Amino acid sequence: MSELIEHGKWKIPVLYEDNHLLCVEKPANLPVQADASGDMDLLNILKSFIRDKYQKPGNVYVGLVHRLDRPVGGCMVFAKTSKAAARLSAQFSDHSTEKKYYAVLQGELSRKTEFTDYLKQNEKTGMVVCARESDECAKKAILISDPISHKDGLTLTEVTLLTGRKHQIRVQHAIHGLSLWGDARYGGGKSGMQIALWAHSLTFLHPTTKESLTIKSTPPMTGAWKVFSKEISKE
Repeated sequence: MSELIEHGKWKIPVLYEDNHLLCVEKPANLPVQADASGDMDLLNILKSFIRDKYQKPGNVYVGLVHRLDRPVGGCMVFAKTSKAAARLSAQFSDHSTEKKYYAVLQGELSRKTEFTDYLKQNEKTGMVVCARESDECAKKAILISDPISHKDGLTLTEVTLLTGRKHQIRVQHAIHGLSLWGDARYGGGKSGMQIALWAHSLTFLHPTTKESLTIKSTPPMTGAWKVFSKEISKE
């Protein structure tokens, strides 16, 4: 059984750890880093974990090299040294990592599809919207959505991100009429519904050995995930 970090109500499985990396499964609704809410965040929990586990005095270094939206759970990698952080950050910046997500869509996606859109953020509301290529601050967004199963008017799909834009998976599917189940911001999700988006696989080069490393995570079988429990368990 993998190591489990327990902090208050949060239970965080360790997916991989060595002297350079700490890979964990981020729980849904836990912010990655401190924000205006003042709620406990994953980064500080991991610093406390390393401080206690290795009895390190003073400040503990944990490098944040990528992010997940607060409502989204799944695979994350953190750096335990500044050198590892710089090398991992470069991989995320040049999109040489492979990030795959499970999502449950409202509607039927019939075939593997590449979505290419231009997105920009409304600075006042924080919402990301569809834009024209010529619009100021518009950024190109590309992903591949590969349907796995259809049930009850829903589609379980595997999404591969080719760019890393804010709210990209949520916004692009909504643009194409396939908003994510439970997405209160872009898909009409209701209070109490948990968005069905999960970072299930992350592949990158180890910052020192240069070997390819893949970490995987399975969403909890609650909400929309229950509909596709058999399909997810086979993946």
